[in-house]
Order: sequence, then structure tokens, then C-alpha cells
Amino acid sequence: MKKFLSHIVVCFFLFSFSLVAQTRRELEKKRTKLKNEIEQVNTLLFKAKKKKSNALDDLKDLNQKINVREELIETIELEISTLEKEIAKNEIQLEKYYNEVEKLKKDYAEMVVKTHKSKSMQSKTMFLLSSESFYQAYKRVKYMQQYNEYRKKQGEEIVVQTKNIEKLNDSLTTRKKVKEKLIGEEKEHKEEFETDKKSQEKLITKIKRQESKYKKDLLRKQREEKKITLRIDKLIREAIAKSNRNKKKTTKKKAAEFSLNAEEKVLLASFEQNKGKLPWPVKGIITRKFGVQPHPTFPGISINSTGLHITTKAKSSAMSIFKGKVLVIQKHSDGRKSVLIQHGNYISAYNNLEQVFVKKGDQIKTGGKIGKVFTDKVTGKTKLGFVLYRNTKRLNPSKWIRRKS
Repeated sequence: MKKFLSHIVVCFFLFSFSLVAQTRRELEKKRTKLKNEIEQVNTLLFKAKKKKSNALDDLKDLNQKINVREELIETIELEISTLEKEIAKNEIQLEKYYNEVEKLKKDYAEMVVKTHKSKSMQSKTMFLLSSESFYQAYKRVKYMQQYNEYRKKQGEEIVVQTKNIEKLNDSLTTRKKVKEKLIGEEKEHKEEFETDKKSQEKLITKIKRQESKYKKDLLRKQREEKKITLRIDKLIREAIAKSNRNKKKTTKKKAAEFSLNAEEKVLLASFEQNKGKLPWPVKGIITRKFGVQPHPTFPGISINSTGLHITTKAKSSAMSIFKGKVLVIQKHSDGRKSVLIQHGNYISAYNNLEQVFVKKGDQIKTGGKIGKVFTDKVTGKTKLGFVLYRNTKRLNPSKWIRRKS
């Protein structure tokens, strides 16, 4: 019964230890991801060559960097805490192993002494001959065999437990080194975090001195974005109406959505099955999320983001997130272009393109190049506007493209 309970305790320890190790692996993976994200933020937002600085844009970029670093510090702290728990468990188990080995060695030593005292053939023979019956002699032979086997097992158990101690000691040393490294890394990130917070305060002070100017610029940009959005919405409605007229299936109920043939329905189903697994339209970082968000600096002003803003490297090409047909190519008043691709009832829109590689009506494959993303000569940034529709309804693209691992 004692052996059974001991086995249960060991199994529970190993199970809980594996869960802790799994959690730490997840934290380690998250830490690596956040470190890569900070590197991307530094490369794409802070190392881009700027002709002119804009405090509002600089503050937005800095806020993003601070948020990522704050999450990274929290992740490191959790990882250190998890490691401390692992180390404590290792030390408890190590002490248990040491105690077990000491007991085994003591028992083994006593058996060796007893065996030595009765090791002569004469004493063994006398032990057998003094048996009162054949059955008792047989039992004594079995006893001597079992005693020898038990002694052998005790010796083997000492070797096994000694190896367990060695492994646990190695594991403990490794974990302590990892912990020390993480503490150093945490200290470094906290120092950088404090430096960024000071820069943030300076930028906020600068913006407040010229608040009316920055507000005016912000509202002008929002008006320009709204014009482009309304133009694209109109183009989609017109494309739906034209498609349905050609198929002669226009009804009041279906006026706001594409009427699909059998092939297009198959494409639609395939697109929906890939929700959350679609590739990114360009490699980079999301610098503006989807939906209505309060402006981080000016109370009372909201940002209505129709899609995602993805900042990427200069000379990057936008790529189609799925196979489909080029529905519309639109050139805007500033010379930049938008390309709309139809995937059944879904439309992916790629805005802020400098150059377009496709033409209306082209069939495009998943990952096919659409156009070169525009690089702003003043800010030095290369940013793609990515919007996703189901007929005329805008969707959150983040729910459709795959999450970064």
C-alpha cells in the first residue's frame, strides 16, 4: 500500500512538473515573439529615414513600442516566477532523493554485513540441514534466493537514484542560469522602458503646445481617408449591381450582394473555410487596428479604422490573401492606387499602392503580387491599408488572417 501511494505521489509530481514546463515553454515562445515584434517596431517605425518629424506620429509609434515592451516585461516576470516554482520543486525532490539514497545505502550496508557473517558454505549447509522437513528446506532455499535478489535490487536502486540526483542537479543548475539571464534581460528592458516613457512625456508636452495645429492636421487626414473609403464603397456597390445585371438575377433582396454561379460558390466556401488561416497581405506589423478607437492623445476624437494599417519594409509588394478575380483598380487624387479582389461574396482591398502589377479581370492566385506599397518620402514609412468586405459589409481582417506565431 505504501509503495502504491508513493507511486501516486511521484506520478502527480511528474504530471504537475510537466504542466509547469509546458507553461514556461509557452511563456518562452511569447517572449521570443514579443522581442521580434520590438525589433520590427524599431526597424519599421524608428529606423525609417524621415525628412520631417511629426510629433503626433512619433508619439503613436512610441506608444506602440512602449505597449509591446510592457507586455514583454510582464511575460519575463511570469517566466521568472514559473522558473522559481520549478527550482523550488526540484530542490524538494532533490532532498527526497538524497534521503532515499541514504536509507538505501544504510539498508544495503546492513545486508552486506549479515551476508558476510553467514557467507560460508558450511553455515548455508547447516542452515539447510537443520530443516525439520523437505518443505522447510525448500522454503529456506527460496528465502536465500529472494534475499540475494533483494540485495541486488537494492544495489541497482542506489545506482538509479544516484543518476536521478545527477539529472536533477543538472536541471537545477540550468534553470538557475536561465533565471539569472532573464533577470538581466528584465533589467535591461525596464531601463529602455523608462527611457521611452521620458521621451513620451516630452512629445506629449510638445503636442500640447501646438494642440490646435496637430488637431487640424489629424482631422484633415481623417477627411481624406473618409473620401477614399466612400469612393471604394461606391465602387463595390456598382460592381455588385453590374455583376448581377450580367447574370440577370437582380432582386430587391439580392441587390446588395453578389449573385454567384456554381464555381464562385465553391470559391466562397473555400474562402470561409480558411478563416483565421489566410496569409498576411504583406510582411510587417499592424500599426492601426480595425474599428472605432479613441484617439490616444486628443480626448473626444475617435479613429474609425475601416481595416488594418500594416507597416512594412520599403519596396514591399502587397500579395493577395486568397485566389480570386481583380474586381476594381482605383486611382485616387493623390496618385496612389487601390486594388479590389473578389473571392466569391468576399472582397479584399489593398490601399496605398504606388504601382499596380495586375489589371481588371485578371485571375490571381493566393500570394500573387498585386502592387508595390507606397513609401511616404516625408515620414519614411511604407504602409498598406488592408480592408476586407463581405459584399458591402466591412469585416475585421484580424479575424481572417493567421495569427503570428
